[in-house]
Amino acid sequence: MGEDRPTESSAPAARPAEAGVTTGALARRLGVSPTTLRSWDRRYGVGPAVRSDGRHRRWTPQDVAMLEEMCRLTSAGVPPAEAARTARKGVDGTPFVPDPPVGTGRVLGRQRSQAPGALPLGDVRQECRGLARAAVRLDAPAMDDQLASLVERHGLVVAWDEVMVPTLHAVGRKWESSGDRYVEVEHLLSWHISRTLHRATMPARSDAPVGGPGPVVLACVPGEQHSLPLQALHAGLAELGLPTRMFGAAVPTEALTAAVRRLGPTAVVLWAQTRSTADVPLARHVAGTHWGVKGARNHPAVVLGGPGWAGRPLRGMLRPPGLRDALGCLGSLYDEVAPVPGG
Repeated sequence: MGEDRPTESSAPAARPAEAGVTTGALARRLGVSPTTLRSWDRRYGVGPAVRSDGRHRRWTPQDVAMLEEMCRLTSAGVPPAEAARTARKGVDGTPFVPDPPVGTGRVLGRQRSQAPGALPLGDVRQECRGLARAAVRLDAPAMDDQLASLVERHGLVVAWDEVMVPTLHAVGRKWESSGDRYVEVEHLLSWHISRTLHRATMPARSDAPVGGPGPVVLACVPGEQHSLPLQALHAGLAELGLPTRMFGAAVPTEALTAAVRRLGPTAVVLWAQTRSTADVPLARHVAGTHWGVKGARNHPAVVLGGPGWAGRPLRGMLRPPGLRDALGCLGSLYDEVAPVPGG
């Protein structure tokens, strides 16, 4: 039986395929679509060294390093064919040093920020880097895939707080520091994030029960166009099954007041991104709006969202610092006014 045992030379031969990364996993790591990786393999010869069963791609650490260099160069504006030649040379000639493993974010942040076209991400989750690469390349399919996967694997709050927001901030900083370049990157990334948040809201069909507490009204104050954070809150409330009315950006004062009176909401969320749009008289007016018959009149809780409200003295109004806190706050408000079953 000793002669029938695998030889030492045959055992390691299967290891690269077993230890290799799949195309889907590598695409998520690099921030490209799987179709892009297959296209680069076919057109430019930057494919895996090993293929499982002769068909399925399995990417070794050396392959991954080559693809990371390819992505870095294309993100900096180098044509793909030239980038592929340089990346292959790095593998076949003088090796370049692969990125440090996940968990050394500060080193990664400094290393990536030196490359032309790279976004100033700093110490962030690995998923931010993949999303940033896809955004800089204007790779819409990759952004869609990554954002959907983020929400599915980590939930809306983590996806928003730890990936979407840091990447948006990095794009904004790059825009400000490069003479109005990267505007297209910011617009495309924002649109795909908005699309993802809308999809996360779609399955929910909850509404305020007849005779029960009113919905949560969400509105940007007049003149405020930054509605993405409000969309994230809307999607989070939908996950919780709370009834909502989403009015979006720049809601006129008269329209908001009329909606509050008609709906009798449990809470009204007012979003202000900047101090110039934070309308203190409007917040006080909404908080003082009443409805119902005499002796049983109600008024909404007012929740102030966004950095524009910082330093504003508004007593009796809630100021949750982030998405998770806002969801907890609104969930508690709704529980307080919801009727007890059988009561």
